Amino acid sequence: MTAEVFFNSPTAPEDSTPALRALWYDAKGEWDAAHACVQDDPSREAAWVHAYLHRREDDDGNAGYWYARAGRTPSAEPFDEERSRIASALLALRTEN
Repeated sequence: MTAEVFFNSPTAPEDSTPALRALWYDAKGEWDAAHACVQDDPSREAAWVHAYLHRREDDDGNAGYWYARAGRTPSAEPFDEERSRIASALLALRTEN
């Protein structure tokens, strides 16, 4: 599945990881629901999405913490591009497993 197909889905696919569900909610403008998906998930994938979400809300300090937890360099790219890049990476991981 491509990121475009994923984001155009009318509902978050049932088999989505919490990190992917968070990105889907964010694309729909539901930041609180997105944040709730990754808040208690200890995975590096969730930390990456968590970082993106805090960057999106202009909380760079918190975002930096989560990028570090994810082992990622903080992004400065446009939000939609970062969201699509993360989704593509996570969808590719799902396909590999």
